[in-house]
Parts: sequence; C-alpha cells; structure tokens
Amino acid sequence: MVRLIARRDRIRLPIWITALALATTGTVFNFQDTYPTAQDRAAAVILTDMPAMVGMVGRNYSAGEYTYGVMLGHQMFVFTAVAFGIMSILTVIRHTRAEEEAGRAELVRANVLGRHSQLAATMIVVVLANLLAGILTAAGVLATGLESITASGSFLYGLALALVGTVFGGAAAVAAQVTEHTRGASGLAFLALGGAYATRAVGDMGDNFLSWASPLYWGQAARPFASDQRWWPLILAVALAAALTVSAFFLSTRRDVGAGLRRPKLGAETASPTLLSSLGLAVRLHRAAAIAWIGALTVFGLVYGTLLSGAEEMFDRISTLTEMLRDIPGATLVDSWVSMIVSFLAMIASLYAVMAVSRLRSEELTGRAEPLLSTAVSRTRWMGSHLVVAFTASAAATVLAAAGLGIGGAYVTNDSEFALRVIAAGFVYVPAVWVAVGFAAALYGLAPALTSAAWALPAYSIIVIYMGQIFGFPEAMSNYSPFGHVPALPGAEMNWLPVLILLALTAVLTTAGLIGFRRRDLQSK
Repeated sequence: MVRLIARRDRIRLPIWITALALATTGTVFNFQDTYPTAQDRAAAVILTDMPAMVGMVGRNYSAGEYTYGVMLGHQMFVFTAVAFGIMSILTVIRHTRAEEEAGRAELVRANVLGRHSQLAATMIVVVLANLLAGILTAAGVLATGLESITASGSFLYGLALALVGTVFGGAAAVAAQVTEHTRGASGLAFLALGGAYATRAVGDMGDNFLSWASPLYWGQAARPFASDQRWWPLILAVALAAALTVSAFFLSTRRDVGAGLRRPKLGAETASPTLLSSLGLAVRLHRAAAIAWIGALTVFGLVYGTLLSGAEEMFDRISTLTEMLRDIPGATLVDSWVSMIVSFLAMIASLYAVMAVSRLRSEELTGRAEPLLSTAVSRTRWMGSHLVVAFTASAAATVLAAAGLGIGGAYVTNDSEFALRVIAAGFVYVPAVWVAVGFAAALYGLAPALTSAAWALPAYSIIVIYMGQIFGFPEAMSNYSPFGHVPALPGAEMNWLPVLILLALTAVLTTAGLIGFRRRDLQSK
C-alpha cells in the first residue's frame, strides 16, 4: 500500500517537497539582500512590534539577537508550517476519503488487507514526506552558510515544520472519518488549520497563553537559531499527532466503508428552483469553495492594508527593500509596494480559477457529468455553466481582495481615495486571472489528460513575477505570464491595450475549450 501511494504521488509529493525546501532557502538569501547590515536588522526589530505583523507571523521571540536565523524562525515558520499542513491534508484526504467516495477503497480492502492498512499506509507516507521536506529544508538553510545559521538550529527548524505538518495530517485523518464526502472532509481539515492560525494570531497579539493552544506556535516556542533553543515544545506536536492518528484508527472502526460518522442530512422533498438549470447546479457545486476563497483573500488583503501605516518608515529604515519592488516610473515606493501586493493577490485568485475549472474534469471522471449530458443539457451549456462560475468567482475574489487592501490602507492612512485607486487596480488584474480560466478550459476541452498542467500558469507567475527578485530571474521572463503585462496600478498610468489583448486571449482560449469538448468523447474511471 505504501508503494502504491508513492507510485500514485510520484509527481505530486516531489514537487511539494522540492518547492518547500527551495522557497525557504530562497527566503534566507532574500533576508541577506534585504537586511545586509546589523543596522538594517535592528530597524526590522522595531517593525516586528506592529500588531498586524504580530498577527501575521507571530511574536519576535529573540529581539535582542535578531540574526538571519532568528529572522527566519520568526517571520517564516508560521507560513511555511501552513504550507506543510496543506500538503499533509491534501495527501491524507486524497488517499483515504477520496478513495472511499470513488469506490476504490472497497475493492482494495476486498483483497488480503487489514482493516487499517490503507489509513496506516497513508500516514506512513505523510510522515515520511514531512520528514523528507523538513530535512531538505534544514539542509538548504544550512547550506547558505550565513552567520547564525547553525546545524542545530537548522535541524530544529526543519523538524518543527515536519512535526506540525504531521499534526495536520492526523487532523485530516480524523476528518476523513467524520463525513462521507471528500469536500466535507477537506473543509473540516482546512477549518482546523485556519482555526489554528487564528488562535495563534489572537494569542500572539494579546501576548497570552492562548498561543499555546495552536500547533503553529509550538515551532516558534522552540526558538530555533536563538541562543536558548529548546526542544521540549516539539514533544507537544509528537503527542498531538499520535493522539489524532490513534483517534482516526479508532473512529474508523465505528463506521462502514464509504460512510461517515456524521449521518448525511436529508435533502428537501423538492429541489430548489435554482437547481432546475445547469447554471444553478454549477453554482451549488462551487458555492462553498468560492465563498471560502473570496473570504480568505478579502481578509488577507485587509491585513496587508493595515501594514501601510508603517510602510514609509519601513522603506526609510531599510533602503534595500526598494530593490525588491517593481520599477514604476513616477510612482512612490508605497504605490509600488501596493501594486506588488495587488498582483500577488490576483495570482492567488488565479489558483482558485484553475481549481474551479478542474472541477469539470473531476465531474467527468467520476461519471457525474454523463447522466446530465444524456438529458436536454448540451455540452456547451454544461461546461459553460461551470466556466461562468469560475469567471465570476475569480473576478470577485480579485476585486474584493483589492478592496480589502484598499479599505485597510485607507483606514490607517486616513485617505479615502486610496481605496478607490486600489479597487481600480483589482479590476485591471481581472483579465489576467481570466486568462488562467481560459487556459484551463482549453486544456480540458482539447487535451483533458493535461488539465492539471493549467496549474503551471499561476505557479510560474508567482515564482517569476512575485519572487523573481529573490531568485534573480531576468525581467524578460515576466513577459511569458499574463500578469507581466497588466498596468501596475495604482503607481503606473493606465494602458488599455494589454487589458484588451488579455480579454481577447481569454475569449480565444475559452472558445477553443468549448469546441474541443463538443468534439471529443467523455472519459470516466
């Protein structure tokens, strides 16, 4: 079973593990470029006391020795641990609840296998994946050779990440026993991850014991790279991961294969009028994910907006930060920074756009699309309904994220016009997000087996445009991303030509996908 899972995830897990390790290593080099002197790092310490900064990354656990190592443990542990948790949750749900929902788990368990073999194999793979990612992260950080980056601190940092990731793998295993649907199990697991982040943020901002209720705090409580490192907080992560895993095994004995501990809610005797159309059904299927993404991005933008109160001071104290910004003629440093944040939020929204279109592929493979298409619903109407939701929800996520950024910035700067300018920037980035929808639709219609390749577009954009300065990529590489052609509002002048070209490209890609889907056979597993 372990070999089978490793075989199925032979591409997914290596990408996750490599990306986690490289991102952390690149961040260390970024710290060296951004804070080259002790004076720069001392200036950064002052900014760590800002409430918004504390809520986002946690309290500074070693202000007296804010070295590159401590900076990494303070500013990056929470975000990196969340990424480890996401990897674990997706892996556990994919090989447990998703297998039961598809009916494959029952076929596998009909063989000579124990009741707990599938869950046990999944947890073994998750633990090994987290440990490998943690070891490579520690090795990459240590290989930078920077002052204060010690072997013990690197190993402590990597091990803390691996254990926190395993904790959320155990939480996903428990969630997989509760509900009989993959989306419900994923939602419960991600709710636990979001709750842990919120609990840590409230505890850190209030400087109270509530932080200890979150596994995301325990890694920082270990104080990696500080002179007084401590290993005992990691015992909490080991104990919780073990307790969650044992609970998942126990709960699995209280239910049937394919069922969940929570009985499904009985539906209404008659369907809602909105479900009488393919668009209404598409809205119902995408509703929960769309609301979650839109809400999360809006809050994320709002938090970033509150940081604007100290942005000018930050650029004055740390002059090297200006090198990380896009060169926009005539724009202020704050406007350039806001433009970078809006583009990043739009790139994150494009991830949802690709995920929404990928739902077409899952509906087809699981056989749920064929019964609908056997009725009077045409292929164009069915696929178009899902695309309408993808276009609408991704645009809403982009604009509302920009609105959150603008409102937060307007509140702390007392500039009401600032919100309008940032919201306008959000609208300008919508066509670039829609290119991601069109690209995914074209792949689904013309080459369905390559639908997952659509993730390459937002991934490339984030790595090359948002993190390009960190990795030293030439600026010309941004031309291969739709986000590299969007006018950098609010700092730049508006240019309608690239926006219109992106809209035309979206129309061409979407049309190609619809035509391709009409002409090919349906596929199922």
